[in-house]
Amino acid sequence: MICCAPVGKPRPCNPSEIHLLEAVRDCMEIAIFQAELYKEATARSQALEQTLKELQQTQTQLIQGEKMASLGQLVAGIAHEINNPISFIFGNIVHAREYLSDLVDIVALYDQHYPNPVTEIIDQADEVDLEFLTEDFSKLLDSMEQGAIRIRELVTSLRTFSRYDEAALKDVEIHSGIESTLMILKNRLDSPGNRPEIEVIKPYGTLPKVECFARELNQVFINILAKAIDAIDEAYRQGNPREPDKIWIQTQVLPGDRIAIQIKDNGCGIPETSLPRLFDPFFTTKPIGKGTGLGLATSYQIAVDRHKGGLECTSTPGIGTEFTLELPIHQDQFHQDEKG
Repeated sequence: MICCAPVGKPRPCNPSEIHLLEAVRDCMEIAIFQAELYKEATARSQALEQTLKELQQTQTQLIQGEKMASLGQLVAGIAHEINNPISFIFGNIVHAREYLSDLVDIVALYDQHYPNPVTEIIDQADEVDLEFLTEDFSKLLDSMEQGAIRIRELVTSLRTFSRYDEAALKDVEIHSGIESTLMILKNRLDSPGNRPEIEVIKPYGTLPKVECFARELNQVFINILAKAIDAIDEAYRQGNPREPDKIWIQTQVLPGDRIAIQIKDNGCGIPETSLPRLFDPFFTTKPIGKGTGLGLATSYQIAVDRHKGGLECTSTPGIGTEFTLELPIHQDQFHQDEKG
């Protein structure tokens, strides 16, 4: 309350005092009106800011969701197409070994019963180096079998990574998802020529199966691991390599029905000024044209919004970066109708 009155003995106000009081009143009314306008404008600005943030998150989810759905379908299709011929090759190697053994036995019998073959056979045997051919053929089949096994492992990893037919909540082996992601990224972990191979150290804990959206969680793994590899590559581009290059992946069970997955690298690190915005949509620490700023934003949404977990990052420039992903082992009733 504001009160205006003459000082001292009460007396009637003169016209100039009344005019002043009216002016003060008008100024107070304007100030109150402006304060109300400012309060309303602030509230609307906050509402618009929240709406914009929600729109950005929705846009990010739509872009990444469509991208991952297409990628999952593509990867699953490729894995299926590769699996058919590789199964054919893998299955026939067994028969090829048997046929080779039979042929070698027959040649040995001929050599035993006909020790003095005609000149033409002797010349042909010398030309093809029959003894070497017999020994090397078996080694050749061993190499083919190892190659087929390697391709089969890759196909399994592609299927595990894409999990195209597992969009609902499932009880999942977290380590199998990490291993499939590492298999996908193996060519980037290998030495490209300008740096040594990146060593991956895996002090895995004993984890129970975790109820999660497997395909989305694998997307988080590949986003974080790809960023770790980028950081190590960037350290080399900056002329600040450290040997050996390493990525640590540690898993453990936490109190309160939760698990933690820590992924750490010894790359170039992230500037302190960038850390608060690291999970913002469309924010990227990479040069223009090198990143979309969607990977970590999507990873944060998957961890926090979809799984009711957490994703944090600590980093020291020139030393390295560590991401900590926390997940509940069991999801609450929020996702009850999404279980497969």
